[in-house]
Amino acid sequence: MSTKFKIYNSKSREIEDFKPFEEGKVKMYVCGPTVYDYIHVGNARPIVVFDVLHRYLKHMGYDVKYVQNFTDIDDRIIVKAIGESVDYSVIAKRYMQAFEEDTKDLNLLCPDVAPKATEHIGEIIKLIQKLEQKGIAYQIDDGVYFDTSRYADYGNISGRNLEELQAGVRIEVDDQKRNPMDFALWKAEKPGEPSWDSPWGKGRPGWHIECSAMSMKHLGETLDIHGGGSDLLFPHHENEAAQSTGATGREFVRYWMHNGYININNQKMSKSLGNFFTVRDIRQQFDLEVLRFFLLSVHYRSPVNFSLELMEQAKAGLDRLYNARDTWKDYAGAGETSQEIGDIVSNFHECFLSDMNNDLNTAGAIGEMFKFVNSCNSFFDSHKASAADYAAALASLAEHAGILGILSRDGIKVPDEVAGLLEKRRQARADRDWKLSDELRDQIHGMGYTVEDTPKGQKIKKL
Repeated sequence: MSTKFKIYNSKSREIEDFKPFEEGKVKMYVCGPTVYDYIHVGNARPIVVFDVLHRYLKHMGYDVKYVQNFTDIDDRIIVKAIGESVDYSVIAKRYMQAFEEDTKDLNLLCPDVAPKATEHIGEIIKLIQKLEQKGIAYQIDDGVYFDTSRYADYGNISGRNLEELQAGVRIEVDDQKRNPMDFALWKAEKPGEPSWDSPWGKGRPGWHIECSAMSMKHLGETLDIHGGGSDLLFPHHENEAAQSTGATGREFVRYWMHNGYININNQKMSKSLGNFFTVRDIRQQFDLEVLRFFLLSVHYRSPVNFSLELMEQAKAGLDRLYNARDTWKDYAGAGETSQEIGDIVSNFHECFLSDMNNDLNTAGAIGEMFKFVNSCNSFFDSHKASAADYAAALASLAEHAGILGILSRDGIKVPDEVAGLLEKRRQARADRDWKLSDELRDQIHGMGYTVEDTPKGQKIKKL
C-alpha cells in the first residue's frame, strides 16, 4: 500500500500526506446530484474526479467504502413539481433515472451506497434532537435552526470569519433567527409541500442536515474524505461540518476535497446563468468517454474552460491512445521481453504514480501516457521488437488507463457511414476488385480515417 499519496485539504489549504482514520481503510462521501433537472457538464466533473480517486485508492490497496447520495427533496424539486402539478417524488424519480442514463457511458464505478435523503428522515430527526439537547439548535415559527454563535469553529472549513459573514447578511425585521448565519435544520410545513411528522410538527429537512445524516449513517461519525464541487465549500460543507461535529463532538472529516469550476468564456457554468451544456447535449456529438478524458486532462482543482473545439481536441488525443493500443494488440504475444521495453515500462509506471500521488494530478498522468506511447512507438519503429515487447507495452497502457477509467472500449467507434465503406471494401478485396478497394480506401481517408490491411483483416485508425 502506497504511503506517498498527498492531497490538498481545503480546510488547511495545504497539500498533506494522506493518512486515513483507520489503517488500510478509507471512508469517502461525495455530494451527489439534486435531482430536479438534467445534469450539466459542471455537475459531471466531481462525478468523474472522485471516481478516479475511488479507483486510485483501490489501486493502492485500500479497502474503500464510497458513498454518493441523491438529494431527492429540495426547494427546486418542489417548485418543479408544483409547476407540473405532480408529486415531488415524480420529479425526483424522473431525474434520478435520467442521471443514471446520462452517466452510464462515463465508465463510473458504482458507489457502495447511493442513499436518498427521503429514506433517512428518522436519522435526520435524531441528529437534530442531539443538537437541540446540546443547546445548539432552537425552534422558531418556520422551523428548527442551527445556532452558529454556539459553535466556536464555524467558518473553519471555508476559512471565513463568522463576524465578517454576519456583517454581510441582512436580517429582516420579522426574522426570528438569533443570528444572520443560522441555517435551517428542519423546515415547518407549508401548504402544498411534502412533509413528514417530527417532534417539531410536520415539515421537511433542510439541505445541509440531509448529508450529515446520510454520511454518518453509512460511514460513521468521522469520514476520511468528503468531496464535491468548489461551490459546495460554503455554505453547504461548512454547515455540514458544524452540525456534525456539534452533535458528536468528534472531527467530522479528515480531508475536504473540492474540484474547480467549469467555465464558459471564463464565466462559471451554471443553470442559474443559463450558460451550460447538459451531458445529454454532449452525448449527441461525442462519446462520453471523450468528456471523461477532457475533464481529466486538467488538474481537478483548476478551473476548466469548456468548448466544443476543446472537446474535439480531447477526442483526437483519446483516439491517439486507442490507435496505439489497437496497433500493439495486433503484434502482441508470448515470449521474452527486452531490457529496453522493460525500462520504458518501468519509467512510465514511476512517473505516472508520481503524478497521481501529487494531489491526484491526472493531467500530468495523461501527459506521461502520451510520452509512453511515443517512446514505445519509437522503439518499435527502430528495433525488431518481439511479440512480448508489444504485450508488455499493451499491458502497461491498459493498467494505467484503467486507473483513469479510459480506453475501456473494444476499439475506435467509427461513424456508421465509415463502417459501411469498410464493409464494402472488405467485400471488394474478397472479390479481388483492387481498383474499387483503393477508391474506397481513399474515400475513408477523406473522412478522417486510415485503413491498414493486416493478416487479421482491415484495421482502421483515426488520422
